[in-house]
Amino acid sequence: MDEPRHRIRALYTASTVTVYQAYGPQIGVLAAREGAFPGAWKRDRMTWIKPSFLWMMYRCGWGAKAGQETVLAVEITRDGFEWALRHSCLSHYVPGLHADRETWQREVRRAPARVQWDPERDLHLRALPHRSLQLGLSGEATRSYADEWIVSINDVTPLAHEIHALVKARDLDSATRLLPQERPYPSEEDLLAHLGG
Repeated sequence: MDEPRHRIRALYTASTVTVYQAYGPQIGVLAAREGAFPGAWKRDRMTWIKPSFLWMMYRCGWGAKAGQETVLAVEITRDGFEWALRHSCLSHYVPGLHADRETWQREVRRAPARVQWDPERDLHLRALPHRSLQLGLSGEATRSYADEWIVSINDVTPLAHEIHALVKARDLDSATRLLPQERPYPSEEDLLAHLGG
């Protein structure tokens, strides 16, 4: 069965969902050790969270890109994640979904969260036909993420390196077995209708 073009796929439990971010060690290592972001983490900047492990690997180059050497799996509450989705808008204008460009621009200025649908990736980090969610948090959403939604923060850089080594060794079966078990996220229609999902 073909994948729908827009669908959230994530590692989740009854109450939490795991998202990924990558930082330099001065933030990433401390965040994993303390289970919270350190003072150097900027609360006044937009922060992007990604439920797709492989999209994160594409973005951070398997933890090899400068400033993204520490890959974090951040477990957050599903309540918080879904609040952000309900209070988000698309990061780009879509005719038919938005009444007009001005209406969309007003939404962007007002919304505490933004959504981008970027091509999902395979183990070789090649683009797939279906899309993966990137969720940008700002203002109220960033503060809630840092102070209320986080359940745990784990450094998964060793996992990223292990999977990458298996891919380079062409052992794709073993690499696949190590991937986080992401499943279609159960979302009610109102959760994604305004996001083209």
